[in-house]
Amino acid sequence: MAVDHYENFPVASILLPASLREPVAAIYGFARSADDFADEGDLSPQQRRALLAGYQAELDAIERGEPTLHPVFLRLRPPIVRYGLPLQLFRDLLDAFLQDVGKDRYGNFAELMDYCRRSADPVGRLLLHLFGHATAANLSRSDAICSALQLINHWQDVGIDAAKGTNGRIYLPQDDMRRFGVSDNDIRRRVASAVPGDTASHNFRRLQSFQVERARTLMLSGASLGWDLPGRIGLEIRAIVAGGLRILDKIEAVDYDVFNWRPTLQPVDWPLILWRSLVRPLDTHR
Repeated sequence: MAVDHYENFPVASILLPASLREPVAAIYGFARSADDFADEGDLSPQQRRALLAGYQAELDAIERGEPTLHPVFLRLRPPIVRYGLPLQLFRDLLDAFLQDVGKDRYGNFAELMDYCRRSADPVGRLLLHLFGHATAANLSRSDAICSALQLINHWQDVGIDAAKGTNGRIYLPQDDMRRFGVSDNDIRRRVASAVPGDTASHNFRRLQSFQVERARTLMLSGASLGWDLPGRIGLEIRAIVAGGLRILDKIEAVDYDVFNWRPTLQPVDWPLILWRSLVRPLDTHR
């Protein structure tokens, strides 16, 4: 599982069959590098858009059967061809990363979920195509898992995202912020202290608690996918789900103060994740 950058998605895990590790790594390499174009470094918006447009041009070349020039696509093209991976899923990812270049606020949860549909769900869908299990029911549960992972990434990175760009990037839905009495300025000033009577801090923690439970519910709605898919593929998905849920537990454990303690998976967490991947909870039985 990736716990470093483009978090919470698998990266050629040892849990996967050996034949699938390189295709998964190629997909991750594409997604991570394209995400970096949108987020990392000191590039101007125009430069970021140009780099993403270059990736779009490479996808277009693959679609037309023309030569591929970029190293990322020299690696990615073989699994696209071999497994018939839908190019639209890669385009959806690029569209989401392009959106990150120019959009830094989300009016409501539906708007944020539309972003997740393009920024996260394509990864799970591509994996199901690799696995040969891209049925409608499986795709729906995969979408729930991937969107939940994206939300978890947002909630653990509230402070990091708020420091990006001129105005900061805030994925917390604006209508939820108003409902809980949290302002953009509260986020920018990293309010999360436990000072008695600090209303802004209390409101932020309530808001984060609401979002954490929302992500947990979404994750659990798709969790049965990992138990229905066979062998090591199912085990990989169960580990991803367990890892995401573990990060939510850690956000709660620091009383939602993700400004001063960014919850991440550590070596000590892996025995618990493995245990949860092997022992099926009663609420996932059908």
